[in-house]
Amino acid sequence: MPTLDPSARPLQGVTVLDLSRVLAGPFCTMVLAQLGARVIKVERPGAGDDSRAFGPFKNGKSLYFSSINYDKETIALDLKQPADRAIFEDLLTISDVVVENFRPGTMEKLGYGWDTLHAKYPSLVYGAASGFGDSGPYSRRAAYDMVVQGMGGIMSMTGQPDSPPTRVGVSIGDLAAGLYLAIGLVAAIQKRSRGGGATKVDIAMLDCQLPLLESALAAFAALGEIAQPNGSRHPEIAPFQAYRTADAYVVIAAGNDHLFALMAQALGRPDMLENPNYKTNTLRHSNVDALEDDLEKTLRKRPTQDWLDALNAAGVPCGPVNNVSRLFQDPQVAARDMLVSIDDPVIGKLTVAGNPFKMSGVAEPSTRRAPPEVDGDRAAILALIGR
Repeated sequence: MPTLDPSARPLQGVTVLDLSRVLAGPFCTMVLAQLGARVIKVERPGAGDDSRAFGPFKNGKSLYFSSINYDKETIALDLKQPADRAIFEDLLTISDVVVENFRPGTMEKLGYGWDTLHAKYPSLVYGAASGFGDSGPYSRRAAYDMVVQGMGGIMSMTGQPDSPPTRVGVSIGDLAAGLYLAIGLVAAIQKRSRGGGATKVDIAMLDCQLPLLESALAAFAALGEIAQPNGSRHPEIAPFQAYRTADAYVVIAAGNDHLFALMAQALGRPDMLENPNYKTNTLRHSNVDALEDDLEKTLRKRPTQDWLDALNAAGVPCGPVNNVSRLFQDPQVAARDMLVSIDDPVIGKLTVAGNPFKMSGVAEPSTRRAPPEVDGDRAAILALIGR
């Protein structure tokens, strides 16, 4: 790989051949594109990625698909047809990474499993995301995000006490797997660049749910405690939740005794520091219901913004409970370029999340590629392989 200019994005010059669809794989390859990789998306002729049929829609084009497939190129290939297989294999020769999120065994049936590809393309890094990975008794089962949220324990810890199992509001099963796959692929590229050869990165969605449970696994193993849903409360720290104000909610996260003291002063409640039930975090957590009632007697007297001003001035971690529309008004989001607009020929103005990777000396791209139509870059992609 050639030496990079200091201003280049770190994966500039890396080509990713992306067979993935729906969310986990496309989210991974979007991250790689944000880091500078060239992503060539291989789709089914006609319908393309399954998520092209997922709403909401604008002018007939899926916003779901568009939000995670911008900055990519696309070509439609039927990998059961000899002519298209030949094109695919030519693309493999110019690619650094291939990504797929089929059920284990699918690529082998197509003749493109890891062992086959590694023998023929020894420098090709292989990334696979699936519900349960390449090994274990569930390996060949189908899975979606909702399945692994349920199986992975996170639904049992989400929602209000005594509520039915509650899905996390976004597809955390897919998104976590996509992030882990992206990290694994960047590590595999680094390993290859240091002479360690190409490798396969095997990511299971269920596996990725367990690290997200924080201390719940250790607490059960050591103490027999089974984590339960706590609404917005932290399972071990108080005050650390969303509290009602006169007009909405405010999140207060006073994670230690010093911050609790600052909070009490900022709220005009120095008397709280003398309450024997609030002297330590352990005591506050043991009396969390009484603490919530006590705090809300004060917080309900004024609107959220007043409390945010007072708490921020005192250095207490706090924030509003924003809905999506409020994010569009947030000056911090704007300052970090975390909402960007793309001119799409079908949708018009498409607003998507910006690039979270902020690197010194590396400028944000001035323009972004619109999410492609099925087979929309065929001519340019074929030109890469001399066709």
